[in-house]
Amino acid sequence: MASPDKVATVAEIKEEFQNSTAAVVTAYTGLSVAQLKNLRRSLGENAQYRVAKNTLTKIAANEAGVTELDEFFVGSTAVAFVTGDPVEAAKSLRDFAKDNPQLVIKGGVLEGKALSADDIRKLADLESREVLLAKLAGGMKASMAKAAATFQAPLSKFVRTADALRSKVEQGGAGTPAPAEAE
Repeated sequence: MASPDKVATVAEIKEEFQNSTAAVVTAYTGLSVAQLKNLRRSLGENAQYRVAKNTLTKIAANEAGVTELDEFFVGSTAVAFVTGDPVEAAKSLRDFAKDNPQLVIKGGVLEGKALSADDIRKLADLESREVLLAKLAGGMKASMAKAAATFQAPLSKFVRTADALRSKVEQGGAGTPAPAEAE
């Protein structure tokens, strides 16, 4: 029979799996408490970093329908539950791992799809959602400006031609023969 503490822990972890858009499994052997505190701080409000027993985490993940992570629950394991932008969390983990090689990214899951450690590194290399949306908006604005200029070109050419013709007529038609009148 499971203790009430373990049942409560499994329920909490299950809820974190269900409420997160991504989860990244890491090994943290050799990191001090101060380093773990810095890691949590670097993740900010974007993610929660949780250290828990492998068995309890595996049970909670399976109850939440996340079976892709079972292979990673070996050795010292902690999970970063991402509730914000997964790219920002991946960048934070990658940057922290550069400074602290004891942190090893094992793998993860993003919206139900399993990710390897390499996939998470690639995710960290992406630009943030806001930057990508800004680039998309800029591209769309440029395309619309180009289309507007294209549609406006024939009209402005006509106006310039009509203006030149009007100027010529006002000057007395210099250099052009008068139209022949019918007798």
